[in-house]
Amino acid sequence: MTVIVDDSRLRPVLAKVERGERLHREEGLALYRTSDILALGYMANLVRERLHGNLTYFNVNRHINPTDVCVASCRLCAFGKRVRDPRAYTMSLEQVWETAGRGWSEAVTEFHIVGGLHPELRLDWYCRMLRGLKERFPQVHLKAFTMVEIAYLAQRTSIPVHETLERLIDAGVDSLPGGGAEIFSERVRRIICDHKIDGAQWIEVARTAHQLGLKSNCTMLYGHIENEEDRVDHLLRLRELQDDTRGFVTYIPLAFHPDHTPLEHIARTTGFDDLKNIAVARLMLDNIPHIKAYWIMMTPRIAQIAQRFGADDIDGTVVEEKIYHDAGATTSQSLRRGELLRLIREAGREPVERDTLYRPVRRTETAFTVLV
Repeated sequence: MTVIVDDSRLRPVLAKVERGERLHREEGLALYRTSDILALGYMANLVRERLHGNLTYFNVNRHINPTDVCVASCRLCAFGKRVRDPRAYTMSLEQVWETAGRGWSEAVTEFHIVGGLHPELRLDWYCRMLRGLKERFPQVHLKAFTMVEIAYLAQRTSIPVHETLERLIDAGVDSLPGGGAEIFSERVRRIICDHKIDGAQWIEVARTAHQLGLKSNCTMLYGHIENEEDRVDHLLRLRELQDDTRGFVTYIPLAFHPDHTPLEHIARTTGFDDLKNIAVARLMLDNIPHIKAYWIMMTPRIAQIAQRFGADDIDGTVVEEKIYHDAGATTSQSLRRGELLRLIREAGREPVERDTLYRPVRRTETAFTVLV
């Protein structure tokens, strides 16, 4: 097959992709700097189909955000609020448990749990929350707490990160989400999220979690004040950790939504940006199995197209997503299972319902079975 590559910088990259060779920093920069989006998509799709054929994965999940109270004052965030803010909320344990099971007729396989860095909620409170969820929903996988939250809980409890993780595992944590990484560049973090742990600390919390047997996702926030060098550096640092631990399951590129943040003067990313970040990730992250097109962030329409630009996952039903919607997201807060099936099939892919660890799920009218 003859592939037309308009950007001459991509021709040696295409040759390496076709041979299955690892791409490096300068090639990553070339990928980000090109406008030849069709050649970029072709290369990413080549890798994607080499790994996953025609399959696109999704799951039936529910997001739970126990509190939006946060001691950090990140300029990128429209979600976190101060304790005394009249708009702030903190659920009781009973409210968390009730929210988990409320208003959704389809049995979920995953609760995705993240929230603010609350100055009063301690590790024991979160452990009680987890145990209560496990007692009430024993079949549901608990994907809970970002690396930032874990580091904060360790600091608040004055115990090491590994002990904090051990306690959370004992209480019911099954895996970790990938949020809070933002972008690892120290220059950028000083401006957008200087109250959070730095990039090196995020990597070390993830390393510790993986060493304890937890799988996790990983992310990058793009479309704010970062440049191409920052993006490539971020991807390479994730790839280096994955070489060591093999603990990352999925990478999710997250577009910055500036509305209602101190950075609201920044223009939103375009569909071109979103597809480019999906494709570059698939090409650079050769050791991370899955690339997710998060429909909440990029809209279902772009998430469909992304299935031909390197993505093999479209996320799940979600239900009541707060963080992106507080920043102005206009997408629905949930999609039903049937809608996800339609989106995937219209993209020409074969849908596979999965659990959090990508084991296929067989569903009947009243129950689901994870195929181990």
